Amino acid sequence: MTLVRFFNPDGTLDKEVEAVPGQRLLDVAWAAREPLEGACEGVMACSTCHVIVDPQDFAKLPPASEEEEDLLDLAAHACRTSRLACQILLSADLESINVRVPPGARNWMGR
Repeated sequence: MTLVRFFNPDGTLDKEVEAVPGQRLLDVAWAAREPLEGACEGVMACSTCHVIVDPQDFAKLPPASEEEEDLLDLAAHACRTSRLACQILLSADLESINVRVPPGARNWMGR
C-alpha cells in the first residue's frame, strides 16, 4: 500500500488515504473527493489534474514525458515539482507520496 497525503494550497494537510500499487494518482484523488477535475478522463489532453509533488517524493518518480511537460506549461501555478496526476502510477516501492493541490483547482465535473 502507498500512503497518499493530499495537502491544501496553503500547505495544511487535507487528508491521508491508502492506495494500492498500480493505481493512478488521479483515480485516488477522485475517490478521496479532491478537487482535481481531470477533464480529459486522464488521457493527457489537458492539465486539470495538475498537482505539486513534494520535492523528496518528486525525485522518486519516473521523469515526465515531453508531452506531459508541454501540458504542464499550460497549468496555473506550475513549478519545478509539478506533475499531472493522471501520469503518476503508484508503485509498490513508493511507500508514501505527498502532493499539494494548486490554488484555484476545481472539479467542475463533480467526481
